[in-house]
Amino acid sequence: MTRILVIEDNEDLAFGLKNNFEVEGYEVEVALDGPAGLRRAREGEFDLAVLDLMLPGMSGFTVLARLREERQALPVLVLTARGEEADKVRGLRLGADDYVTKPFGLLELLARVEAMLRRTRPAASAAEVQRFGDIEVRAASREVFRSGSLVALTPKELDLLLFLCRRRGRVVSRLELLRSVWGYAEAAVSRTVDTHIAELRRKLEPDPAAPRYILTVRKAGYRFEM
Repeated sequence: MTRILVIEDNEDLAFGLKNNFEVEGYEVEVALDGPAGLRRAREGEFDLAVLDLMLPGMSGFTVLARLREERQALPVLVLTARGEEADKVRGLRLGADDYVTKPFGLLELLARVEAMLRRTRPAASAAEVQRFGDIEVRAASREVFRSGSLVALTPKELDLLLFLCRRRGRVVSRLELLRSVWGYAEAAVSRTVDTHIAELRRKLEPDPAAPRYILTVRKAGYRFEM
C-alpha cells in the first residue's frame, strides 16, 4: 500500500487530510511538528510527504533541507499559506517536488499527489540506461551517476532529466515541461522550471555557466543534446 506522511501542525487540517487520503486507499501517518516529521521521514518507509512550511520546533524549510542533505529521495509536496514567489522558489531550490498554496481544493491536492506518485515510479517504457559525457542515467532504478559516483537528484529533478532525455534534440517549452513533469494545467510560477534546470546543470554539467547538454533556446525553452 502507498504510504504518505503528513507533516502539519494544524490538527484539524492534518487529520482531515489523513481521512481523505485513506478514503483514496493510501496509508497515512501524521506528524504535528517539525522534529517529529523529520524523525518519521527518516525512519519510515514512505512514498511521499506532504509538508507544511510553518511548523513548531523546526520549520518545513529546515525539515526539507535536512532530508536533502542526507540524500533522502522522498518526494515532497509543500503546503504553504504564503503567496510570495520567493518562498515557493526557496522550497523548490531546497528540493521540494511540488507545492500547493493554502487555501487549496481537495481535488487539486489529490490530483497533485496522484501525479507525483505516478511520476516517481519507474516508467516501464523508459530506456534502461542513457549516457552522455561522464553521466549515466539508469531510468529503471532511478539513479544517476557522474564518473561512477551517485549524484543526489531530487525526484522532480530526475523526472525532468528523464523527460528531456527522451526528447533529446527537440526544443521543449517551459509550459510543456510544467504540464508534463509537474502536471500543471496552466503555467505556474515562471521560475519553477528554470530553478530545476539550474540545479541539473550544477550537478551534471562540466561547466554549469556554459552548459553542454541542457541548452537554453532563447524565447522557446530548452533542448537536451547528448
